[in-house]
Amino acid sequence: MGARVSVGVSLKMYFGHRQARDWFARVAEIARTHPAVTGGDVELFVIPTYLQVLPALDAFAGTPVLVGAQDAAAEDAGAFTGEVSPAELAEVGVQVVEVGHAERRRLFCETDEVVAAKTAAALRNGLVPVLCIGETERAEADVAAAEVMAQLQSALADAPAGRVLVAYEPVWAIGAPEPAPAEHIRAVAGALRAAVPTLPGRAGSGVIYGGSAKPGLLGALDDSVDGLFLGRFAHDPSALAAVLDEAAELASRQTEAAG
Repeated sequence: MGARVSVGVSLKMYFGHRQARDWFARVAEIARTHPAVTGGDVELFVIPTYLQVLPALDAFAGTPVLVGAQDAAAEDAGAFTGEVSPAELAEVGVQVVEVGHAERRRLFCETDEVVAAKTAAALRNGLVPVLCIGETERAEADVAAAEVMAQLQSALADAPAGRVLVAYEPVWAIGAPEPAPAEHIRAVAGALRAAVPTLPGRAGSGVIYGGSAKPGLLGALDDSVDGLFLGRFAHDPSALAAVLDEAAELASRQTEAAG
């Protein structure tokens, strides 16, 4: 893991089982034939519901697509009815896990302390946390940057070493008709992207943008992000394919810039 550009999709709870399996099949075909994905320049990960994880692993077998989970417990085992163990997720082949999404914080009262515990649990089990952070209210870029940097430091303060994908998702942009303005994303995500490589033990980490992300956005963000985290705008596989094309262009530009 550790491509130049990462593109992820969370299906949340939008798809039923049959619909999800059909979507997996279509996306697997795209992944098998997309040069940037097969060549490793673009990393694609898919995060379905828990019940869809095993069929997703089957559907994406033989492709570079990584399968993730939308959440994981802070503990590896024990009397935790209804929870899903990060150790078991790793055992079945899951490689990434979403942590700290705004909906988990709002609907299930997850605090910064819970997010930190889940981030640590993911890392100690060899999973890559997709660590969701973002300002709760719309604010100037410098204020937003300070808020998300505090969230990042809180989540990683006592976490084991390992790669992390930081998903910058301004809470006010999640579910909105449009993403946050490009200049705002560039400023806040750019600050995160400058900070993440300096964190000890975080080799291969990067910053991706979520929050109503859709085709056409990645090109407007220049080099301020390392990819996108998509939601409903990826329900159409052709839209996902368009984002993968944009990611391939970004990866090419980064390769050229690196000399």
